[in-house]
Formats: sequence, C-alpha cells, structure tokens
Amino acid sequence: MKTKHYVAVAAMAFAAMTGCTSQKEVKNTSGIDLANLDTTVAAGTDFFRYACGGWNDSHPLTAEYSRYGSFDMLAETNQKQLRELIESFASQTNEPGSQGQKIGDLYTLAMDSVKLNSDGVAPIKAQLDKIAAISDRKQIVPMIAEMAYDGIGTYFSSYVYADPKNSALNIFQISQGGINLGEKEYYLDTDSVTANIREQYKLYITKLFKLAGFTDAEAEQKMNDVLEIETTIAKASFSAVQRRDPEANYHKMTYADLKKQFSGIDWDAYLKGLGVQGVEELNVEQIEPLQTVDKLISTLPLEKHISYLQYNLIDAAASCLSDDFVAARFDFYGKVLSGRQVNQPRWKRAVNAVNGMLGEVVGQMYVEKYFSAAAKERMVNLVKNLQTALGERIQAQEWMSDSTKAVAAEKLAAFHVKVGYPDKWKDYSSLEIKKDSYWANVCRASEWAVRDMYSRVGKPVDKDEWLMTPQTVNAYYNPSTNEICFPAAILQYPFFDMNADDAFNYGAIGVVIGHEMTHGFDDQGRQFDKNGNLCDWWAAGDAERFNERAQVMVDFFNNIEVLPGLKANGQLTLGENLADHGGLNVAYLAYRNATKDAPLGVVDGFTADQRFFLAYAALWAGNIREEAIRQYTKSDPHSLGEWRVNGALPHIQAWYDAFGITDKDPMYIAPEKRVNIW
Repeated sequence: MKTKHYVAVAAMAFAAMTGCTSQKEVKNTSGIDLANLDTTVAAGTDFFRYACGGWNDSHPLTAEYSRYGSFDMLAETNQKQLRELIESFASQTNEPGSQGQKIGDLYTLAMDSVKLNSDGVAPIKAQLDKIAAISDRKQIVPMIAEMAYDGIGTYFSSYVYADPKNSALNIFQISQGGINLGEKEYYLDTDSVTANIREQYKLYITKLFKLAGFTDAEAEQKMNDVLEIETTIAKASFSAVQRRDPEANYHKMTYADLKKQFSGIDWDAYLKGLGVQGVEELNVEQIEPLQTVDKLISTLPLEKHISYLQYNLIDAAASCLSDDFVAARFDFYGKVLSGRQVNQPRWKRAVNAVNGMLGEVVGQMYVEKYFSAAAKERMVNLVKNLQTALGERIQAQEWMSDSTKAVAAEKLAAFHVKVGYPDKWKDYSSLEIKKDSYWANVCRASEWAVRDMYSRVGKPVDKDEWLMTPQTVNAYYNPSTNEICFPAAILQYPFFDMNADDAFNYGAIGVVIGHEMTHGFDDQGRQFDKNGNLCDWWAAGDAERFNERAQVMVDFFNNIEVLPGLKANGQLTLGENLADHGGLNVAYLAYRNATKDAPLGVVDGFTADQRFFLAYAALWAGNIREEAIRQYTKSDPHSLGEWRVNGALPHIQAWYDAFGITDKDPMYIAPEKRVNIW
C-alpha cells in the first residue's frame, strides 16, 4: 500500500540462539566479522568497499539472483525454516478445514509439477472463454470487478483504507493501474535499453497468447491491442515521483460526483461486482489516468478490451500454471527486467506462495518456534531509547520553530509501536483450500482477502492490524496510523546480536528503528499529524526551510552515477535517504546516551564509534546485476545498497571523526554542502 514506508531489507528469521540468550550470557563481542571487510581500500575512499568488500568477494552472484546481499543469504535460511514448518503439514493427514490442511494442500499443489504440466492452460480456460464471450461494452466493467476479486489487476485498482484526511475512518479509494511494466517510463522512454525491454515485452505477450492456444496471427494482433491500451494509460499515469506527493494524490468526492465525472465507467456495476455497499464518499488518487480509462472503455473497439483482459488473466496466472508458462514469465520478468539467469527452485516458490496466501497462519507457527519474549522486551527498550534520542534531535534543530517542535514532540510521543507479532491473528476459517488446481486456490485466497478488505468500507480503522507478517524481515512506518512496526524476523544478525555490545546493535537495528521513526518527519510523513491526518501542522516558514535542506539531499543523489550515463533519482529516493540520514543521527545519539556512563573500548582493533558505522554499512553488503540497477533506479524509492552507505555517511560528522576522514579523502564533503536536517 502507498501508506507504508519500508527499510529495504531481506533476511532470515530470528535465529533460535538469539532468542535463547539471556542478558547474563551476553559476551559483548564486537559483532563485526573481520572477514567481511576489505581494509586494502581506505575508509575515506570507498567505505562501502572498506566495510563490505570481503563479504562481496566471497559471495558472488549466482544464477538465481539479480541482487544478492548478506540479508539474502540469511533469507535462504529463513525459507528453509518455513519449509520445515510447512512440509510438516504437507507430509501428514490433516483434519479438513484445519490450518494444517490448508497449508499442506496448498503447498502440495504448488509442488505437484506432474499435475501442473498435465493441466496446462486448463485451470484458466473457463475464465478465458468468459472474457471472450463479452459481446457488449456494458459487460466490461463487471468483468473488471470479477477479475479484481481473483487478484487480477486491469485498467485501475481500488482498495479500502484510512481516509488520508480522516484517518479514523476507512474509505473506498481508487488508484491508477493497468500498466504491467509498473512504471510509465518503460512505455515512453526512448533510450536503447528501454526500447529493447519494450521489444522483449512484445515477444512475451505474444508467447503467452500462443501458449494459451491462440494462433500466431491472433497472438500478434492481441499483443498490439495490449500495447495500445497500456501505452495510452501510461501516458496519463503519475510517475513514481508524482505518487510520493500525498496532496496531489488526494481527490475526495461524493459517489454522485464520481459517476458524473467518469460517466464512461459503470460504477454501480463495479461496486456491485465487488460486493461493496454504502459508498457515499471516496478518494480518487489520480484523476488523469482514470479519465483516460473512462475514454478507452467508452470508445475502444470491444475486441481490444477482450485482448487486454485476457492478457492480464494469463500474465497473472502464468506462474501458477505449467512449466512452459512459468518459464515464459520468468524469461521476461526474471531475465530481461532483473538479469536473473535461472528461476528459484520449485520448493522456494511454493513456500513463498503459502507464506503469501496464509501469512498469519504461518506466522503463528513461526513466532511460537523462533521468537522469544526476551527478544521482544529488548526491542521495546531499544525503541524507547531511540524515541528519546529523536526527541532530543528535534529540540536541537535551529531551523525549526518552537511551536513546530512542540507539535513534533507530540507526534513522536504518540507513535504506536508494534514489535514481534499482532495481538490478534487473522481468521482464515472461511478460506477454502481444495485439491482442484493451484490457480483455483490462488483465486480463492485472493477472494478471501479482497472480501475482507472491502467489508471495511465506512468502518473505523483497526490500528492494531498488522500490514506485515511476523516472519517478514522488514519494518515500516505508516503515516495514517502514526505507527512503527518491527516484525519478529528482523531481530537477528546482522540487524541484532544478543552477544554484541551497544556499538554494534545501535549501528544496526538502532539505525533501522531510527529510520522508521524519521519517516514520520520525512518529506511525506511530516505532512501527517499525530493522529495520521494529512494536514499542515508546521509553523509558517518551517516547511520552506525543511524543503531547502532536503533539496541538498535531492541534488546530491541526482549527481550519483550508478552506471555509465545513468544517474540516481534523488527526488524518488528522497524519503528513504532522509530516513537513513535521520536514522544514523538518532541511533548514534542513542548509542552515545546508552554508553556515556561506561564508554566502550577498542575491540578487534576498532573503536566503538567505528564499530557503530561498520555495523550500519554491513547491512547493505551485496552484489547486483546491471539490469537490476536499471530497474531499481527507475522504480525503487530506496537507493541502491552501495549508496545507502557511500551516499549517506559523508553527511554524518561523527563518521568523519570516527575514521579520521579529511578533505584529502575522495568521500569528503565540505560541511556547508552536507545535508543537515535531523
């Protein structure tokens, strides 16, 4: 969802040894693996290489990955742990309707290559035929709704979540969609790399239609229909940067006004198809793309709509069908877009599927086995220390007025902190998992989730609901609920080490905590008040001073060349870069506060301050393919791992002091040119 801000991390589950280590057993090691460093490179020349070069050299990219970091290595361990949990149910007889039956049967179907290959296109044949039978323009919108229930996106999307300006209430919301390449630039940019991606996309679309049983001529024509519609929508779509502006993506209107303004779309039929009732007001995030869709539905020949709808079905289902469909989809999305050479083994894909469709069922089992109360308590204390430090940083800012500081402190104090796992688990009892086909169960799981979401229209927002599962190694800040969330799985090395001292843990998990807290005050989060409402609570002049300082960050990253001729997008990555900047400053202060009465000494040849920054840098160790660099630069709001180190640290004075960085070092930035916000 748009409202979530993530730390871009991927790793394994919380290790069992971590949860079993008591405070009395802490050895206070450095936490730094010296083999991961490359000290042949000076810290002030390339700190990413200095801190992570050894790890990168010993973990070259394998064919399965387009980007592989220290967290990906740990993620494989996590998958193995989840596999063990899941296969324990798949290997036994379970009571019908039980959680074990759902998990076991779904995993078995995903693993059954013989059945999948025997079925071929059959699991989607009835849906293809139903789309082909559309004979009247009035049937298009009901089909859009029906497909949405099955988790198949088409011309636009809708969802139910907090009204950005009335955060206590869930509201029906409409958002742009319809372009399967994700970002409009893939359809419009004219550089040779993007042009080649478009040509490969055409071949992929054509191949899918052929695999689905269409003739060469039919497949070619349908491909042209699809490209025509997607390109038309892309031209009107908001870019990733434009989507980061909360005010520009808020257009609240009455249902009556929606029907007048977009009269080419049968909204009564759409809501009826979704099973939604009682919509009186709603938010249309982006007006222009919906206007374009309105016109397309009203004017485009029916056969083109049929082609487009069929393609979206086949594309969505391809990874759940026979191996030829799976291979075709991987060849484009995996190889062409991201540079991966081979697909994940089937068991990994099956584990991911079960984890995705039955997330909190798996999560309950995961927490029981791998997460301890002691770990949760330690995390809660860390969060409190970071909150205190951020409060001190806010009060120290000379560019912010006293009145804004006071309201900011109120917002900080109102943070809703979630650690580990939800107090109340989702109820999956109404979700049926049958043995008919893998795809049919994917549709049923989607229908369960969609029905649950749309049932919330007009109801109070449940601020205790989790937007991530406990087994997700990630974290987020949600401005609509003013919450920070740290799932159980993030409490493990290299984020957190019960045996390491505070220098390491504040440099690693501490920065992650500070990162999420800072999102509440970044260029997006600062526009929401303590109750999660989109409003201007800053005193006159403060926002201008903030933007002036944030522009330094934008300009700095805009000048980073990630590949020859390709520069980073400082505006797209601004929020995450500001959160890294704030996270480092806040965590460093919290670490110094925690150790002021008992300063930490030199361990493994590094001072405590040096270990703090080495721990942070180690989070982003990894290698990445050129294709993935281009893909992430175009669409990811997070900077690449290398630049979350080399782009962030030169703006932190404590880093200069720790490693003796001077104006003779290549990474040196003059103080007056550094970012200085939090």
